[in-house]
Amino acid sequence: MQIDIAVIHGPNLNLLGTREPGVYGSRTLAEVDTQIMTAAHELGLGVTIAQYSGEGEIVDAIHAAGEHARAIVINPAAYTHYSVAIRDAIAAVAIPTIEVHLSNTAAREDFRSIGMTSAVAQGTIAGFGAYSYVLAIHAAAELLAPKRT
Repeated sequence: MQIDIAVIHGPNLNLLGTREPGVYGSRTLAEVDTQIMTAAHELGLGVTIAQYSGEGEIVDAIHAAGEHARAIVINPAAYTHYSVAIRDAIAAVAIPTIEVHLSNTAAREDFRSIGMTSAVAQGTIAGFGAYSYVLAIHAAAELLAPKRT
């Protein structure tokens, strides 16, 4: 079954709402998912959403998205900064991928300035809290729209 956008949440995002609300906001993952689904529905796009804690699970989800989706919106979370496996999976599926972060990773700890996965994403949206995902859905819609001449 073909879908438009596969949204993949990485580790610790299941703790949204209680995990460092000053950094990640007070919305729960379920609330964020509702925002994503609403944005996709308003744009006429089909979306699947899943959260994974394990690096291998994320790689498998990217591979599956490459077979069944037209685009990926992913928040690799901490894996952003060192996962060559996730980076390589994104590069291998060759569909538009938008990386999302709730916080502005560039304004945080030094180790967060390295983005292994950012280099293979079509673009990165960060620092807008849960709204980062809505912006990413809109960006994916633009990438999937027929090209105007």
